[in-house]
Amino acid sequence: MATIRDVARVAGVSIATVSRVFNNHTLVNPDTASRVLEVASQLEYWPNGAAQSLTTRRTHTLGVMLPELFGEFYSEVIRGIDRQSRSHDYQILLSSSHSNGEEVLIAGRAMLGRIDGLIMMAPDEASIETVERVRRRVPVVLLNPRVEVEGCCSVAFENFSGARAAVAHLVGLGHRDIAMIAGPQGNVDAEERTRGFRKALADADLDPDAALVIQGDFRESTGYEAGVAILSHRPRPTAVFAANDGMAVGLLAALRAAGRRVPRDIAVVGFDDIAMAGYLNPPLTTVHVDACGLGQRAVDLMMGAMEAGSAGGSLRQLLPAVLTVRQSCGADVAGTGIFEEAAGGAGPVRRVRK
Repeated sequence: MATIRDVARVAGVSIATVSRVFNNHTLVNPDTASRVLEVASQLEYWPNGAAQSLTTRRTHTLGVMLPELFGEFYSEVIRGIDRQSRSHDYQILLSSSHSNGEEVLIAGRAMLGRIDGLIMMAPDEASIETVERVRRRVPVVLLNPRVEVEGCCSVAFENFSGARAAVAHLVGLGHRDIAMIAGPQGNVDAEERTRGFRKALADADLDPDAALVIQGDFRESTGYEAGVAILSHRPRPTAVFAANDGMAVGLLAALRAAGRRVPRDIAVVGFDDIAMAGYLNPPLTTVHVDACGLGQRAVDLMMGAMEAGSAGGSLRQLLPAVLTVRQSCGADVAGTGIFEEAAGGAGPVRRVRK
């Protein structure tokens, strides 16, 4: 197994120079650095990360902690974090399935000493105390927190205004009986979207308490189950707002299985604008959020927090949530008609309004 001494000898440089190259030191001549890396590759030399971190006091690794990893939304968030981290010569250490403060603390302890900072989505308000305990040891950037935490930067979507715009759009199309498939209880995103749903109904002088709200968990299966329940409800709602696209996909499947047409029988609007949303039948009207951009912005905030050290303060950024109108809501997308599902699954066709 090649050592740093072997690399230095073959490359014709000092051990200190090899060390500087692998620590991304700016004082090394680029040609020298290139030669050292080439020799290291030929000798299959792998630097000792633990020894490096003791010398530089940096691991060049960011911890990432999310409540879940399933679904396109989290996949996009992780993609953004990974892409932006690598652009700063950082790697990520990922952990998941932390549904409460105690699990967050256990995962945080396992990461300490191996990371320079932690990007996390706190699952609920009770986890804030845990966040503060982690922040005393490494910088923390929060994704979509309900409240600001002193000393932590955060970035979030405008969930409330996005949901409010989606439901107001359905009201504008003439719907008065609008149901909602809500996200999991205690989830900040889910509760903000429910708050936006209720506010839009109140704005239209509709009673939010009278609206049908079915609890889901952001998974397609609960969207399907909610669809079955909505179809059996009397009076049957004419439109449904799903708190994420995954549940909207399940809802569309339930409506299709029951022979109901979208949007003619029931209009559907989702939230997130996942990649497949525009390719569903009919294409899904949804609220667009840039999940990849959320991850990238979190890394940028982390870089600033690490640079500032103890002098850094709290900084909160909001990313827009924009309604994207397609055909599942029944809007006159082309300006001359409304859309309905084609017979035999042949794709959407336009029906001109008489």
